Amino acid sequence: MTELEQPVPNPQASAPAAASTDIRALNEKIKEKSQFLDLIDMELRKAVVGQSYMIERLLLGLLSGGHVLLEGVPGLAKTLSIKSLASAVDGKFSRIQFTPDLLPADLIGTLIYNQKTADFAVKKGPVFANFVLADEINRSPAKVQSALLESMQERQVTIGEETFQLDRPFLVLATQNPIEQEGTYPLPEAQVDRFMLKCVVGYPSKEEEREIMRHSVNNTFGKVKPVVSLTDILEARKAVREVYMDEKIERYILDIVFATRNPKEAGLAKLANLITYGGSPRASINLALASKAYAFIKRRGYVVPEDVRAICRDVMRHRIGLSYEAEAENITTEEIISQLLDTVEVP
Repeated sequence: MTELEQPVPNPQASAPAAASTDIRALNEKIKEKSQFLDLIDMELRKAVVGQSYMIERLLLGLLSGGHVLLEGVPGLAKTLSIKSLASAVDGKFSRIQFTPDLLPADLIGTLIYNQKTADFAVKKGPVFANFVLADEINRSPAKVQSALLESMQERQVTIGEETFQLDRPFLVLATQNPIEQEGTYPLPEAQVDRFMLKCVVGYPSKEEEREIMRHSVNNTFGKVKPVVSLTDILEARKAVREVYMDEKIERYILDIVFATRNPKEAGLAKLANLITYGGSPRASINLALASKAYAFIKRRGYVVPEDVRAICRDVMRHRIGLSYEAEAENITTEEIISQLLDTVEVP
């Protein structure tokens, strides 16, 4: 049985607020609102071969309004995928190459003195865009990273005494190289927590790499054209919020997040010494939003437990602190999340 063939839940058996929700009508609405996803996918395939997981996660961030952190070795089409997505939705794109000598003003802008008018004028930085690619974000020190915090959380930038609202949609899509350690800085926890998803990008398959090689050698990659407007994206975000989530799914999400904070209470006493801190309330919020966006991508008007499990690792892997004991035993957050999902009762 496929996800689309799964039985429609009975709203009468859920919360009173859901009793008035017509799930079938909602399903039809979501199917209609999500049709543009096929157009985006077709355009991205002109420039990107494979990497379906990464593209799907970028779409999740776009539909739910969450920032995405991509981690992988160079050459895996991370930058290309982000730039292609911006082109497909006709959004303003800016690329910031993070380096050790980067200054906060290089991101958000600064005040420039005009001698003729004897006054200061605001020069806006590259963060004033719909899609901001923070390339190799871990190559700049914390002072530069902190310049992004206000824009990521509040969708606004303060320059001098003026505060400027950023355009909607606004999305920070960052990449980082996990291999090189020289000249890199660990991201502050406050900033890492503001990324909805952290995706680990892997190598393409042998067949996919053969296709990449042929297209590159023959210069036959297509040009991505705008197929969706920013207004369509904003409307789709509203539809994502309307996706129905049963109280049982809400409790399931909370059980997963609280298990990272109190493993013993969740029946995972063996994890207690491996975790120094668990997911914050942002983990619960982002897990719920990402689950709704995942259901939207699957053309469903309601969330099922498989949606939560499908995106749980991407939402949680950067929100669990490992102890020295876990690092000494080479235990990863991936293994801890797997144990959590295997233990927490599925509704």
